Amino acid sequence: MAAPLYVVGTAAEATTVLRRLARDGWHTRSGFAITDTGWDVSGGRTVRYGRVPDADTAALAVLAAARGAGVVCVCDPVSAQGRALNADLARVGPVGVDPSRDEPSASQVNGTLPVTEEQAALLARLADGETIAAAAEAEFLSLRTANRRIAAARKALGVATTREAVLAFTRARRG
Repeated sequence: MAAPLYVVGTAAEATTVLRRLARDGWHTRSGFAITDTGWDVSGGRTVRYGRVPDADTAALAVLAAARGAGVVCVCDPVSAQGRALNADLARVGPVGVDPSRDEPSASQVNGTLPVTEEQAALLARLADGETIAAAAEAEFLSLRTANRRIAAARKALGVATTREAVLAFTRARRG
């Protein structure tokens, strides 16, 4: 399975891509340096991200991609450095495309439930055993915002507890 490779112009674009990848089960990590001793890190479904201000950081990003990690690089894609980074990453795989989007995401399950995509993503993480704090961090939300989203999901589902909301979500996900 190929990892996602992106070169985006702004931090806001990177956040959008990272949120989607996190919903699809990718683990996001800041920085491009990989300290794992083994060469192939593709099994970890990890996406490394950060700004690429110079050639050394670009080299680290390309190396991370070559080792199997996904990368989301914040760099002006039309600058000379951005074009060079795009060209180098294109040697590893398709840039700007996530080839592993075959798995159903929380938003694809969401059509059967009266919850938003963000609420569905949080419920999916809770169903997978994560704490609310871990789910909030993975979805780039504050803990308070995550708790508000979960409370709104409970109300939309007509249940009293988060456990009941997770169970309703799990049943809908199984079909």
